[in-house]
Amino acid sequence: MQPLRWTFLGRAPYRPVWEIQEALRERILAGDETAEHVLFVEHEPVITLGRSADQRHVLLPANDLRARGIEVVSSSRGGDVTYHGPGQLVVYPVVRLRAGVLDHVVTVGTSVASVLAQHGIAAEWRRDPAGVWVKKAKIAACGVHVRQRVAIHGLALNVTIEPLASFACIVPCGLSLGVTSMAVELASEPPPLPELCKSIAETLCRSWSRTPLCSCDRMLAR
Repeated sequence: MQPLRWTFLGRAPYRPVWEIQEALRERILAGDETAEHVLFVEHEPVITLGRSADQRHVLLPANDLRARGIEVVSSSRGGDVTYHGPGQLVVYPVVRLRAGVLDHVVTVGTSVASVLAQHGIAAEWRRDPAGVWVKKAKIAACGVHVRQRVAIHGLALNVTIEPLASFACIVPCGLSLGVTSMAVELASEPPPLPELCKSIAETLCRSWSRTPLCSCDRMLAR
């Protein structure tokens, strides 16, 4: 099976990781299939606005957000408003689509739900509203951008309780519904992020009939 590299970038701001995704996509579009990569990252605090974002779903003024150390970025991903920050694992598969966009999003979402099930969390992928849910609370939000059948962006999984308080600054994905995390659902310490990266990468690769290959390259200077 064709290998698919994956890398955990550690903690990093949003924009540089977006730039890495775009650079990888350009390589893929130029014919370098070895550039396909699944990136994992824990972002610095940021509110991102998707292509269909409603500015009214950001509930605090810019000065208050800056005082909290939260950046605001207009992103190329689909969807509305969401938050990324410490305690959340973001999964960015930069890959050429083998089927349609919906198939890609479902594969990523169901792979994350499968890993959550391995830890005893009864999560499920739902198409409408799109995301991974535990009963009536969203545990992972998704949003992608596809150009010439190569996808970037992906899915954000709430791991610890730390990111949950910042969702009060927004209307997450335009929905007046709850958010949850692995720590809340487990009522105990969640697994470390590198362990989750490995599990999700392996599950994604099985879905795509690929061989996971952990890359130790430092793609992003701290």
